[in-house]
Amino acid sequence: MNIFEDYLNKIAALILENQKFLELNDLNKFKGVTVETPPSEYNFDLSCNICLVLGKKNKINPIELANKIKKLIKENLKDFETIEIAGPGFLNLKLSNSALVLNINKILENKESYGKKQSNGNYNIEFVSANPTGPMHVGHCRGAIYGDVLANLLKFNGNKVTKEYYINDYGNQITNFSKSVFFRIREIKYNEKFTPQTDLYPGDYIIEIGKKIINSHKDEKFDNFEKSFSLLKKESLKYSMGLIRSDLKKLGIEHDNFFSETKLIENNLINDSINLLKKNNFVEEGYLSPPKGEKDKDWKKTKRLIFKSTLFGDDTDRALQKNDGSWTYFANDIAYHMDKVNRKYEYLINVLGADHTGYIKRIMAAVSALSKNEVKLNCKVCQLVKLYKDGKPFKMSKRSGDFISAQDLLKEVDKDSIRFMMLNRSNDVELDFDFDKVLEKSKDNPVFYVQYSFARINSIFRILNKDLDEKILLPPNELKLNNSEIKILRKVFEWPKIIETASFKYEPHRIPYFLYELATLFHAHWSKGNEDKDYKFIKNGKIKNQVTLAIITLVSVVVQRGMNILGVSLPNKM
Repeated sequence: MNIFEDYLNKIAALILENQKFLELNDLNKFKGVTVETPPSEYNFDLSCNICLVLGKKNKINPIELANKIKKLIKENLKDFETIEIAGPGFLNLKLSNSALVLNINKILENKESYGKKQSNGNYNIEFVSANPTGPMHVGHCRGAIYGDVLANLLKFNGNKVTKEYYINDYGNQITNFSKSVFFRIREIKYNEKFTPQTDLYPGDYIIEIGKKIINSHKDEKFDNFEKSFSLLKKESLKYSMGLIRSDLKKLGIEHDNFFSETKLIENNLINDSINLLKKNNFVEEGYLSPPKGEKDKDWKKTKRLIFKSTLFGDDTDRALQKNDGSWTYFANDIAYHMDKVNRKYEYLINVLGADHTGYIKRIMAAVSALSKNEVKLNCKVCQLVKLYKDGKPFKMSKRSGDFISAQDLLKEVDKDSIRFMMLNRSNDVELDFDFDKVLEKSKDNPVFYVQYSFARINSIFRILNKDLDEKILLPPNELKLNNSEIKILRKVFEWPKIIETASFKYEPHRIPYFLYELATLFHAHWSKGNEDKDYKFIKNGKIKNQVTLAIITLVSVVVQRGMNILGVSLPNKM
């Protein structure tokens, strides 16, 4: 149920039925016509721009058209108490009491699905995909939570979603990781001093992995890295991915599928994907120009296979082979995305770190080529997280090596605060994570303020000895709302639009922002009861009236739906 969509459809149907009377030659399928929430200075429930849009399209004065449409709506739609023409031709509409009761009851009868924008897409969301060479760091947390909540949001709307982790378990970084473990094992087993090197991983977690491998392979001598490499790679990856899975679980995240790059190589998927592109004439042998900033004399001109990514909107064509003829990382990624395309997903979403922005165009080009433009890839970049405490940049221990781990963060702040605050700004801007703020029990801590609103609602129901899930409907008699209740109700009506926009634009940050606004209105309403007895919810142990109970219930409905999508708990008491 979405009152904006419902009334847009009703108004559009009325215009269509009276098109001749309105002298409208071209309705343009009502493209650009919207019903929105009017600015706060206008005391109305809805605002429609139909007179502006159709007036311009048909070269009719919008005010004249607005007067005609206003008359039609008054005569044919009995849902509105007041209709006003505002500005250059907006229609501001205030719902009648009977229409308000009808819409309130619709929400109360469909609590679980309120806000749902029914869809049936098939999505693959790949997120985190951190190199499996150690535990997650703070930067990974933001992308992890973004991907998980986006999956929850799409599932809420009825879509099928696979949450996927791509394990980069092939290449030089895995060799160096395994070598780091090998030298730590030599240190533990034979007292050989571990000497830090540029390509080695220095974190204490490497020591722990080494100890576990020694304990599970007591007869292994580990006297030669090459001889032990296969075992070291397998065991080191197992324990490292165990650390990552553990970190994710503590953040409330579980992936549906883990895809191994090594298996991609072993199954010859790279050759298959390149041959497919060759077959469609998207690959050629040739020479690339030197990268920007590199002097021609330093550039080795080598003939190699090149993907014609400029055919699909990229800035330049891309090499599929290195100078020595081996495949580039991009070739591996093409093969991985071919596998995704072959798994019949309609939509692919890659959640990337801030350092991957320059990679987006080429991989989008590859998916377009592989799927013949049938599969849509959307890449969402999560920018950096900056930690602050006492108003200053905060540096936690770097026991894990050269980064601040997710485990360090979880020791300072609980999972709920991390999930909520990591989504408190759009993914494409840097996020300031203030420890002082998220530990406060005040309005300045958004997650606390939203949770506290739900706890307060539960306290009301405990006083009334009622169940929050108890069925409640308003009788179709006169509805009396005070100013606070009107503001809350109008905010509740916005919830389906928030869900729709957040889903369509892949912007889950809209949800915590909205929930904080709703909680702020509720707490203000609560506080008014301490100042004015007419605003008190409860009198002599009983609810003031059924309308007040309905409004409070509506707040709980939206807060529960929203926090469930965010994966944040809602305590009944605080």
